[in-house]
Amino acid sequence: CDEPTFRAAHALILRLEPRPGRAWTVPAAEYAVPDVIVRKTRRGWQATLNSAAVPRLQINGLYAQMLGNQKESAHAGLQAQLQQAKWMIRNVEQRFDTILRVSQAIVERQTAFFSQGPSAMRPLILKDIAGELGLHESTISRATTQKYMLTPFGTLELKRFFGTGVSTEGGDATSATAVQTYIRQMVADENRAKPLSDSQIMQKLADQGIVIARRTVAKYREALRIAPAALRKAQAAAR
Repeated sequence: CDEPTFRAAHALILRLEPRPGRAWTVPAAEYAVPDVIVRKTRRGWQATLNSAAVPRLQINGLYAQMLGNQKESAHAGLQAQLQQAKWMIRNVEQRFDTILRVSQAIVERQTAFFSQGPSAMRPLILKDIAGELGLHESTISRATTQKYMLTPFGTLELKRFFGTGVSTEGGDATSATAVQTYIRQMVADENRAKPLSDSQIMQKLADQGIVIARRTVAKYREALRIAPAALRKAQAAAR
């Protein structure tokens, strides 16, 4: 077919609904319950555990009292289970204590983010927090995996606060997260009929003192699930 017919068909397909029953369904809400809540106090930004996310574990007092009144040899199996229960409770408490310590360390390193937003995110690696808290990097990794923090800018996984640095002309460094924030905003503000190419985004970042390669721009754009300029232009023309 000729190009006008092709574009008309493409535009029609984009308007179609592949799942016509979707209009009558209510999808289940998907949200993350924050493990840590960050608030601004007189002492600055402070992290606290979310009581709703911390499991409330305790040993049944009646059973503990009954076992305490019996000789250990009479109920050796139950005594062992009682000790295991105590260890589990202690481990859970220690786990959330580690999460809180890691969270507060992140808050202190990323103070600018909590005041200004994602564009102020600083470079941070696991080794920085591990060295500060005297823990192993693997411990920090486990404590931040699928653990969430409620911030003034939404609920974020703790791992979002970690990222390598990108050098700037002033000799300072900004995080990859901040650069991605800039790219997302540039694309949101662009002229739909003339979308920004990776080279143009690279130049705009350079104007702000952030010097990175075009292939790095492409990598960050793909990580944000933003289509290339040619495809964005075609999509805009079809609408």
